[in-house]
Amino acid sequence: MAVRVDLAQIRISETHDQQVIVLRERNGTRILQIVIGLTEALAIDRRVKNVQLPRPMTHDLLANVIDSLSGELEKIVVNDLQEHTFYAKLVIRQQGELVEVDSRPSDAIALGVANDVPLYVEDHVLNEAATS
Repeated sequence: MAVRVDLAQIRISETHDQQVIVLRERNGTRILQIVIGLTEALAIDRRVKNVQLPRPMTHDLLANVIDSLSGELEKIVVNDLQEHTFYAKLVIRQQGELVEVDSRPSDAIALGVANDVPLYVEDHVLNEAATS
């Protein structure tokens, strides 16, 4: 079962290679921290703040491709944790069918955050890695 979460915080440190995004359970107390790279953290931050650049960045490009193919990003699911690596999937609705695309959580969140796409984490991932 997937649990609805919200992007609660983006921790950016220009002096470290690893940045952190914090996901908070919407109707609960669990918090999930995912370590990501600086480039991905800055992309998420830019999209949260709706900063427009003169040319599309990778996440903008992917959003444009989904839209051009008559798709709609329906939700993002952080669906697994293996050997300290989180996995996610994009759930895209295209012509009435659901298509799941493997993704890094940071890329999925950067793609979806600008458009208020619902974000979920599988319960077994929260049970394994979340704190209260």
